[in-house]
Order: sequence, then C-alpha cells, then structure tokens
Amino acid sequence: MADVPPALLVSQFVMVLREAFEGPPGPWSYFTDRFPFPGLFGTIKALNAQAVSRPAGSGQSTIAGHVNHLAASLAVSSRWMRGQAGGRDRAESWTLSVVDEKAWTDLQNRLRREYEGLLVAIETQRSWDEDALGGALSAVTHVAYHLGAIRQRLALASGD
Repeated sequence: MADVPPALLVSQFVMVLREAFEGPPGPWSYFTDRFPFPGLFGTIKALNAQAVSRPAGSGQSTIAGHVNHLAASLAVSSRWMRGQAGGRDRAESWTLSVVDEKAWTDLQNRLRREYEGLLVAIETQRSWDEDALGGALSAVTHVAYHLGAIRQRLALASGD
C-alpha cells in the first residue's frame, strides 16, 4: 500500500462514496445498479414521511431510522478522520423511527450535510494512517450496506 499515492486513495474513496449517495459517475459503476436514481439520495427522494415511517414488521426499523442512523454515523466518521475519535452510541441513532413531512425533509438535509462533511474530511485528510483509512473505508461500506437495506425494504413493500 506504500506505493499508492495519497491523491489516488482520496479520489477513489470520494468516487465510491459519491456513487453510494449520488449514483455512478458515468456509464459504468463500481457497485450500484444502472437505473434511474441508483444512489441513496435518489432512492429516498420520492418517498414521503408516511412511507419512511412504516416499519417492515413488528419491532423492525423504518427507513427514517436507517437514514437517521446513517447521518449520525457519517458525523462520527468525519470526526474520527479529523482525529476527534470518541464514543458512538449506536442505540441512540436508532431512536428516531417516525417522522412528519417537515422532519423527513430536515432529516434528508441533515444526511446531505453529513455526507458533504465526510467528503471534505476525506478530501482534506493529510495523513492516511490506520484510523483515517479505517474511518473512510468503514463509512463507505456502511453507506453501501444501508443503501442495500433500504432498497430491499422498498422492493418488499412494492412486492418486487
């Protein structure tokens, strides 16, 4: 790994993170499907508060819960990369499950802000030590996991 220039590392993390949130950069893809609105933002954009507040089953999380958890996790990853490592209360990030339309809009805006903050943290990372590399890599894979979980939830709800 010593022969990988930091600029290449940064560009690849940014490209994969952008794909997870915004969709593939062109006619090819690292991991998302090629269909309209493949990234997380496109996937959740057309959903209303009622849809994202509906649990998949008894005791199951909601899409709003996934989005809230992901926004909180992105904030932690950004802080971690800036050397401000601290505890993370995963249970706390899952406490939100039901939203009204205003809260849903606010939550989507928060997710976008945390995503943009993580992009800045990655793009301005000066030293790619174990903590920074782990923080960036875990953030990217975590987003991909929740994108898949949300899309599976939507597919089950629509009967696809």
